[in-house]
Amino acid sequence: MTGTLTDGTPLPEPPRTLPPDPHGMLLAYLDHYRDTVLRKLDGLDEAELRHSRLPSGWSPLELLRHLACVERRWLRWGFLAEPVEDPWADRDADGRWHVPDGTTPAEVVEHFRAECARSREIASSAALTDRAALGGRFTTEEKAPTLAWILFHLLQEYARHAGHLDIVRELADGAVGE
Repeated sequence: MTGTLTDGTPLPEPPRTLPPDPHGMLLAYLDHYRDTVLRKLDGLDEAELRHSRLPSGWSPLELLRHLACVERRWLRWGFLAEPVEDPWADRDADGRWHVPDGTTPAEVVEHFRAECARSREIASSAALTDRAALGGRFTTEEKAPTLAWILFHLLQEYARHAGHLDIVRELADGAVGE
């Protein structure tokens, strides 16, 4: 994968040997996928953002809110052990993703961007080998993952959901590609 983020920042080449800066590479690829998710939603009207085209029933807006909460769960509550109100806020009583009534698409996008910015700060200020603090999501040392593990987990989560949005976007208006 090569290319640039929407701000013109080049993505690193995929590693052919050990990368010189694995930390920077992980952060760059996460930003690439965060940007990809937003680009997949760009151009969809509000009705399409709130509508599900899939048997599982989730909407693109619900997926974006889910990803914002994933960022918060893994880096703020998980890695830093910050107390966060309702870490599972993306789920309703049945465990399905939801967007609270009255929440606009712009508010969901802003929430997503704010969580990503905070995650970027956290991930940039720690070493890949640092373990998650105890007291938030993790209560024992044995269960506390390293920052590298968390970032790889987030990367796979984004790659998976970007692929889901590829399908939704193609079904919605025929748009394909990155």
